[in-house]
Amino acid sequence: MPAGLLPIIYLAFISLGLPDSAIGSAWPTMAPALGAGISWVGVVTMIISAGTIVSSLMSVRVVERFGTGRVTVVSVVLTAAALVGFSQSGAFWQLCLWAVPYGLGAGAVDAALNAFVAVHYESQHMSWLHCMWGVGASGGPMIMAQCLERSTWSTGFFVLGGIQVAIAAVLTLSLPLWRDRKLPHAADDLGSSAAASAPRAHHTRRELLRLPGVAAVLVSFFCYSAIEATCGNWAATYCTLARGIDAGTAASWAALFYVGITAGRAVSGFISLKVSDRNMIRLGQALIAVALACVLTPAGNTALLVGLVLLGCGCAPIYPSTIHATPARFGDDLALELTGMQMAFAYVGSLAMSPLFGVLAQFVGAWLYPVYLALFLVGMIVSGERLNRRVRS
Repeated sequence: MPAGLLPIIYLAFISLGLPDSAIGSAWPTMAPALGAGISWVGVVTMIISAGTIVSSLMSVRVVERFGTGRVTVVSVVLTAAALVGFSQSGAFWQLCLWAVPYGLGAGAVDAALNAFVAVHYESQHMSWLHCMWGVGASGGPMIMAQCLERSTWSTGFFVLGGIQVAIAAVLTLSLPLWRDRKLPHAADDLGSSAAASAPRAHHTRRELLRLPGVAAVLVSFFCYSAIEATCGNWAATYCTLARGIDAGTAASWAALFYVGITAGRAVSGFISLKVSDRNMIRLGQALIAVALACVLTPAGNTALLVGLVLLGCGCAPIYPSTIHATPARFGDDLALELTGMQMAFAYVGSLAMSPLFGVLAQFVGAWLYPVYLALFLVGMIVSGERLNRRVRS
């Protein structure tokens, strides 16, 4: 691998995380301005997730045709256009329209880069890669909070879109570094015609699901993504509606979840040198349980702050460790296909479960936030341990 390629991959993941939590942080202010209900943000996130599901499932053929480098550049350009479009939206339907390129841009690059790093780099680099996602995801609500204090949410999305444009320019300049950097059986990473002339055989979804442990890892990923998406999208709403914190402060506090993910993944990179992927996942699950206990305790806002940070720390090792374990569990030749499939199920979790909480928050109460998360934690633990038993056998 060229010395300069890994920092470029890290930069791409910063760009992937940057917009992820922005709409959730801004929504308490956006909803009244757009005449939208508090649960309507779920429609936007559903559209985004639907786009990512489609592009994740198509990632194998797209990457083999065009290469990871080009797919990454085009994806960042799409998300930049969507963020600028958000900033110019004056009606809810316009947000829904711009959510389409946002989702399509995120899915393919997520699957491609995760599979690329899982095959070519050690476990610590996977943790640090997702740490860079956390840098972007924690920076997004911080930028939005500053814009809410000094201007409007429209300015916040415009600033985020401008940052994405700058990252896309850097990624474009890096394209020569990607040449000949392949996944097993994949095309030249800039899409050579020689590789395209000898396409690989693809497995059907049914064939992949028949492999021992695949169904369990998909369920585990579904539950994990339901937790992560609900935490990120609804932390500010929970703080405002259930705990009585003002919107500006709540937007800043929502960033604490992503600060926890970022710091946790930075540390996880070092811990993973000595601890297996399986036990890294278990460690994360234990931290999430402690975090939910802090959020549920009636000890006041101090415990809530600690809980939000620990939620991020608990989520930190789960996603990268699960992805990094894919080649070891199922083989290098299936890494890209199964990573794309795992990404799709992860986005299904985001698509279905985060909006569902919005409906529950509107008609039952935002106080359900920690209880809702606890249900998916139990599901993730059960399916994860079943996966461990199947793979061992």
